[in-house]
Amino acid sequence: MFEGLFQPMHLLVILVIALLFFGPGKLPELGAGIGKSLREFKKAMSEADKPLLKAESQESKKADQASEEKKNV
Repeated sequence: MFEGLFQPMHLLVILVIALLFFGPGKLPELGAGIGKSLREFKKAMSEADKPLLKAESQESKKADQASEEKKNV
């Protein structure tokens, strides 16, 4: 259904329609707003992953310590 949706010609048509609908003055503001939203979303996603990565590293350290103790015994 969406195989050919993002072809260059389709994107050009979408850009022209957006230009006609919003006008040349508003389009850069919309682009900046979308860019800012994407940056904030990526930042929030990376911050959400930090506790998970920290927990995983702590678990791997515990596993390493346990395996070292087994080797010493």
